[in-house]
Amino acid sequence: MEHRNRIWIKLLLFLLFVLGFAVLLHLMGGIGFFFDRERIIGFLDSLGPWSFAGFIFLQIIQVVAAPIPGEITGVLGGFLYGPLIGILLSTIGLTAGSMIAFQISRVLGRPTVEHMVDPRIMKRFDFLLHHRGAFLVFLLFLLPGFPKDYLCYVLGLGRLSLFEFTAISATARVLGTVILTFGGAFLRQKRYMELSLLTAAAVAFVVLVLLYKNSLERWFRALHEKNTNPDI
Repeated sequence: MEHRNRIWIKLLLFLLFVLGFAVLLHLMGGIGFFFDRERIIGFLDSLGPWSFAGFIFLQIIQVVAAPIPGEITGVLGGFLYGPLIGILLSTIGLTAGSMIAFQISRVLGRPTVEHMVDPRIMKRFDFLLHHRGAFLVFLLFLLPGFPKDYLCYVLGLGRLSLFEFTAISATARVLGTVILTFGGAFLRQKRYMELSLLTAAAVAFVVLVLLYKNSLERWFRALHEKNTNPDI
């Protein structure tokens, strides 16, 4: 009976989450809101002194709603608030969103997560669930081209504690946050030379990672197996 009650509580929590999120997206005008820079800027401007909190909220939402890309909001952080404040606000929002996604996964369990995360992603990173693999998780969050927001849900099913996960995701996301935020700041300041160099370096890095992504994933698995089976 107690087990059945827990299942119903988890189902209710999930339904409330989906309903609340659907209402928020409706009020914002749908997922398309996150692809429209002018609408986002208009929304933040309408908040006045609460603009900082609004930006953090948007960063949280784009992590929890994993298919929403974070590049637009990341660049806008630098464009609107400058590099230092932009990095700070993005880091707070991304960290909070990652923690929420991780906890949603931990509370609702694998059957629910499998409905939220692409089965191919679940299969690719299932090996991370059997051991802590903190170093590998750090690399996955650090490198571009990996589905970081989906990983929050996948890792919520594993053995990492919330504290370990938060420390890893917060520090590893900083590189991408810095690049996007400085890109936005350079755009606002019309420093097109610096923007071009930063963009070229970021694109080259992303292309290299994408070209060798499969090899990197095989290396991750091999390293993971070696660390969890030291006698081999």
